[in-house]
Amino acid sequence: MGSPRAVSTAARKRRSVGWLRGLSGLLAGGMLLLAVALCVAWFVATRTGTGGPGPRTLAWHGGAAVIAVLGQRYADRHLDVRGTIASFAVVAVTSAVLAAQWLF
Repeated sequence: MGSPRAVSTAARKRRSVGWLRGLSGLLAGGMLLLAVALCVAWFVATRTGTGGPGPRTLAWHGGAAVIAVLGQRYADRHLDVRGTIASFAVVAVTSAVLAAQWLF
């Protein structure tokens, strides 16, 4: 075991980036659910003959979901600076895709 000071330092470090890991995890899960929902909407639209999401929208959201989930998986397994950068990357990718596909 280590000294109580080393444990408290590690716990403090985990807490300081905990909000970022939580946010990036939430965004990664949301992006995955959005990609699945868009695939379901596309399937229903093709069966009913109505307009739905196109292939570009499906590709952007699917790609972003894969990148976000893999980035979050990496961030959860690395509690160092690389994991923090991966969390920021998840936030950046999801923000960029949502802004580009839903705002513009």
